[in-house]
Formats: sequence, structure tokens, C-alpha cells
Amino acid sequence: MPLGTLDRTPPPFFKQGPSSLSKLMVFSALALFLMVADARFRITQPLRAAVATVLYPVQWLALRPVLGVRMAGEYVESLTAAQAREQAVRKQLAEQSLRANQTEQLALENQQLRKMLALRERLTTPAQAAEVLYEAADPYTRKVIIDKGLAHGIEAGSPVIDDSGVLGQVTRVHPLISEVTLVTDRDQAVPVLNTRTGVRGIAYGDASSGGLELRYMAANADVQAGDLLTTSGVDGVYPAGLPVAKVERVEKRPDSAFARIVCKPQGLAEGARHVMVVRPVSAQMPPRPAPEDPPAAVKKGGLRK
Repeated sequence: MPLGTLDRTPPPFFKQGPSSLSKLMVFSALALFLMVADARFRITQPLRAAVATVLYPVQWLALRPVLGVRMAGEYVESLTAAQAREQAVRKQLAEQSLRANQTEQLALENQQLRKMLALRERLTTPAQAAEVLYEAADPYTRKVIIDKGLAHGIEAGSPVIDDSGVLGQVTRVHPLISEVTLVTDRDQAVPVLNTRTGVRGIAYGDASSGGLELRYMAANADVQAGDLLTTSGVDGVYPAGLPVAKVERVEKRPDSAFARIVCKPQGLAEGARHVMVVRPVSAQMPPRPAPEDPPAAVKKGGLRK
């Protein structure tokens, strides 16, 4: 058989289609067209919605174990935190119960002693509740705004406290709101008393650390970490005995005659929501007597007429 008569075409099984480069160009152009069409006309939005609807049960089932493990972890954490808070509250309740049981007896003894020494009765400290609205916008100060003002009888200089201790002092009063400068402000100073030693001092705000600093205490002063500082009551503003801060650390510096005493405020200075505004002690005291006329000056040779 002559070779020219042979069929040289490959069988159908081995027939080759378009080249790989041609396919790449066609499918690339098709993909680009679909992306542009989807971006302009959102032609695949119904398809996406249908696929999402079909796959939602599968996603829901796949997420159940993950959510279950997460909820179990959160439950364990919340249970542990709740137990810790319960123990702390029980301890605090026990301490308060002990103090409450002693209060009546101490009040009676105090009243008897004052009668024996002919001292006046302690001043009462009327107060009213207020709510913190927002913090002042000045980043260099530590001030908050409360929802009580002149219309509610608030006076400038009134101490502000919460359930833990002193928060600050009312420094500006408006008709319906008031500005409270916190004890951590750099311009705020509170006369304090060390309840362990009975030594008085002045605690200044330290805005950089968010605490207080007991200044002008000698390097050899008897001050220890953990000492409780309360208001001394000698300034005529704060009633005596209100918790102010606890000594956190005492740093004795060889180049200074004074120690650096860092304190942590007892009140929730950075997150208080509900507070009490106490009337200043000076407003409850009787007015000072009018000064008497000075005696006539004695001149040489007789009295001034």
C-alpha cells in the first residue's frame, strides 16, 4: 500500500483541542467580564444569596462546637469571678457586721466622755446623692461633672465621697451641674491623718500616676506600706475620719530629707458613677464673733480722748 494513502490524523481519543494559551486568554477574558459585570450590575447577587441560604445550616452546625467551647470557657470564668466576688463580699460583710456591733457601744461611750469633758457634740454631716454625668474634657486635669448644682443647694468646696472614700471636692457650681476636682488632680490637697500613728500630713494629687503623694514627711517618719490615711478634719472642709488613701510604698532618697510616699486612693476616682456631696464642715460651725474694738492707744502724758 502506498504510504501517501495512509490516514495520518490522530484517532478521536487523541485529538487535541485549542491550545493552553488560547484557553487561558479566553477564560481570563471571561473572568474579567464577569467581575466587571458583577461590580456594575450585581448579576451574581441572586446566586450568592442562594448559595448562602443553602450553606447556612451547614455553617450553623459547624459553629455549634466552637460556640459550645467558648460558652463553657466563659461560664467557668464567670463562675470563678462570681465566687471570688462572693468571698470578698462575705469578708467585707463580716467586717462591717463587727463594726456595726461595736458602733452603738462606741457611740454611747463617746457621748458619755463628751459629757464628762463638757465638749460640744459632734457636727452632723448632711449629704445628698448625685450622679456623675461625664469627665471634663481637659486632659491635664482630673475633674468630673455631676448632675447637682445651685438649684439643689450644692456649695463650692463641698466634699464628694463614694462608698469607699473621698473622691474630691466641688470647685465650681453652676445652676444645674457642678464641677468636682478629684483627689488625684495635681492641684488638689487633702489634710490627712495616719490612723496607725496619729500623725497628720497633707496628701497631694499625682495626675501622672493616678494616685496621691504624701509630701513633706521626714525620711525617718513612721510611715509604712498599708497605712490608712483618713481626713483629719482640721481644714474646715472634710469631716474627720473619711478614708482617703492607703500607703502603697515608701521611697527614702539619700539626696533629700523627705521621703517619697506614694498612696493609692480609696475612692473609685476614675470610675465612680454615684456619689454623695457632703456639706462643708465650715458651713455647719457657728459664725465667728465680731472682733472687739481695740483699746485706745496710750500716749505720753495721758490717754487718747
